[in-house]
Amino acid sequence: MALSVDIEKQLGDFTLSVRFEAENECLALLGASGCGKSVTLRCIAGILTPDKGKIVLDGVTLFDSTAQIDLPPQKRQVGYLFQQYALFPNMTVRQNIAAAVRDKQRRKAVTEEKLRQFRLEEVADKLPGQISGGQQQRTALARILASEPKTILLDEPFSALDSYLKYQLEVELAETLEQFPGTILWVSHDRGEVFRNCRRVCVLDQGISQGTFTLRELFHQPVTEAAARLSGCKNYADAVPMGNAVSLPEWGLILNCGKEVPADIRRIGIRAHHVTIAEPQSPGSFPCAVQRVIQDVFITIVLLRPEGAAPDAPPLRMELDREDWYAVEDKQHVWAAIQPRDILLLK
Repeated sequence: MALSVDIEKQLGDFTLSVRFEAENECLALLGASGCGKSVTLRCIAGILTPDKGKIVLDGVTLFDSTAQIDLPPQKRQVGYLFQQYALFPNMTVRQNIAAAVRDKQRRKAVTEEKLRQFRLEEVADKLPGQISGGQQQRTALARILASEPKTILLDEPFSALDSYLKYQLEVELAETLEQFPGTILWVSHDRGEVFRNCRRVCVLDQGISQGTFTLRELFHQPVTEAAARLSGCKNYADAVPMGNAVSLPEWGLILNCGKEVPADIRRIGIRAHHVTIAEPQSPGSFPCAVQRVIQDVFITIVLLRPEGAAPDAPPLRMELDREDWYAVEDKQHVWAAIQPRDILLLK
């Protein structure tokens, strides 16, 4: 099974323009809040109608503005797990699951099977408001799978849960979906969640898809600043290519990149943990004043100002183990270094 999406949708001042393809895989739609992730899912499910474009699922056209095809939601075979699960509040767990089974002759057998599969037998006759958030999520998943969908859409499936329950249910959800034969779209703004559960990522930025990346590409070779930000990079600066190096006017630095820098590069990114303490005057190192030190749970965050930085330049963020910072003798002035392989060249 495969899913192909190429759509545009105007909602007030917001423009959605998304294009991606997914095979039998768990593909993440990753982006900040308000970037259009949920709108994309609603267009695929048939809840919203795109202004133009095409959506094809396993060879079946769900939407085509040119051919004037727009299948209703109930004919799309799309399973949609909403953020708040959207269970029928006046129906029991058993009735919620049974409502999704199309074949009346198999309804009872399928319902009982899903109750066993999702360990819901003990709460089968309770209403959604009488069970826990985890049980509600399992009920919603059981209902989705009982409908025999060709694709499953997960809209930030853990946003309604506390952190302790979230990680427990994340493992359960991953185990449940391992056997699903079709495409799964996993919407999230949590890169850790995406890293643990998906192999490829479609990045959305302000309604525009930025391309599809493998996890390695996203975390090690992002080509746009939007992708780099979503992968957790925290340091950015305007850059001027200089052969195998880049000049960073804001910080007053010239950094060796270890390779020819393309002429169209205008920005660079540096991950905070790739800014390291160096020996004074060592090759590639540069002196910095310490602006601020922030103690996080497991790390120390140090905000640096390179010696030649402009007055309004953003600080250079460094993250290191608490023990490593404790060992630094002069905590007002340090020498820092960035390896050429750790400089992200961004278009």
